[in-house]
Amino acid sequence: MSINATLLIQIVAFVLLIWFVNKVLWGPISKLMEERQKRIADGLSAAEKGKRELEMAEKRAKEVLKDAKEQAQNIIGQAEKRANEIVDDAKTKAQEEAERVRAGAQAELAQEVAAAREQLRTEVASLAAAGAGQILAREIDAKAHQDILDRLVKQI
Repeated sequence: MSINATLLIQIVAFVLLIWFVNKVLWGPISKLMEERQKRIADGLSAAEKGKRELEMAEKRAKEVLKDAKEQAQNIIGQAEKRANEIVDDAKTKAQEEAERVRAGAQAELAQEVAAAREQLRTEVASLAAAGAGQILAREIDAKAHQDILDRLVKQI
């Protein structure tokens, strides 16, 4: 055999080997590598998307927390306002009750004063009757009458 024939057989065998490797081995291996690259790229894009979603979720959480704090401040403000209103209402009611008690006490005092006046009138009337009795019991003298009336006025 000559070198040319062995070289030609080796070239044909090499071409067949390249064709075989390209058809049988290289295609599936490159397909597997492309799929793996795609999975890695998808994983990286999913990680980026997850990172963006996490950032957005953190922003939303901060906004929700801020809104919750504002609502809490509003509720506290309303509660303080309502507490002040309740205190003011209680003060007003207490003042009204004090006025009512004062008016009742004044009415009771007026009744007691009227009763005392009525009692005084009855006593004055009895004293006047007693004085008249004394005047009549004594002699009928103008000077004596005037003295008795002066004593009655001093007693009253």
